[in-house]
Parts: sequence; C-alpha cells; structure tokens
Amino acid sequence: MTTVPLDLDAFVCFAIYSANGAFNRAYKPALDAIGLTYPQYVTMVALWAKDDVTVGELGDRLFLESNTLTPLLKRLEGAGFVTRRRDPADERQVRIQLTEAGRALKERAKEVPQTIAGAFGATNPEDVARLRAEIARLRDALNEL
Repeated sequence: MTTVPLDLDAFVCFAIYSANGAFNRAYKPALDAIGLTYPQYVTMVALWAKDDVTVGELGDRLFLESNTLTPLLKRLEGAGFVTRRRDPADERQVRIQLTEAGRALKERAKEVPQTIAGAFGATNPEDVARLRAEIARLRDALNEL
C-alpha cells in the first residue's frame, strides 16, 4: 500500500468533507424556501418514499443513530410534518408517520433536486449516477470497517 502524504489535497476524505460543506451551502436557499434544514430534508425524502416506519428503520436508511435522529424528528413533529407514536404491537418501537402537511410539503420540495443538479453542472445523468454509485461504494466499504 502506498503512503498518502499529510496533505489535504491528497485526502479523499477531505475532498468529500469539503464537498459536503459546499452542498450544504448550495442547498440552503432552496431549503430555506420550504422551511427545512438539510438533515430534515433528507429525512422527509426518506419518509416520502416509505411512510410509517420505525425510528430504527429510518435511522438505518439515513445512516443516523437514534440519538441524532430523535431531536430532528421532534423538530419535524413540532413543525407539523410528522407524528411520532409508540407501536401498539411493540411499545419499545416509535413509528414515524407523515401528516397531511408533511405529504403536502413534497410538492414544494420537488424542484430542489433540479436546482442543486443545475448548481453543480449535472447535465449528464449517467455521470451523476456513476459518481453517486462510486461515493456509495466508498461509504459502504468504510461502514464495513
């Protein structure tokens, strides 16, 4: 294995970390317009894809621990977008469900992906899919450590 120099420009992790910051800045105006932070947005996207899930299932989908997800869900509940209820079949589980306002928010959020794709010049869907797949492969490999 080759040695990676102690140089930020050589670190894949720093490229991803700094790109994450740039993504957050790019998303901010579009998400401010719909009243969500980025973590709230991805949580809502996951719930729009599959509603009525446990906190654990949602955490697995978002790669978040429940101690990170719970305060986020409390804020979404306070905003009227979700409800949190104990699962009647297993009181240890908390189920998350979209409210009518949460489902309606999806319509306002539909333009966000196109806005961001346009911001970083994503004109070729195949290139975007390839980049996303490579980053996901890297994430999955690191999660195996």
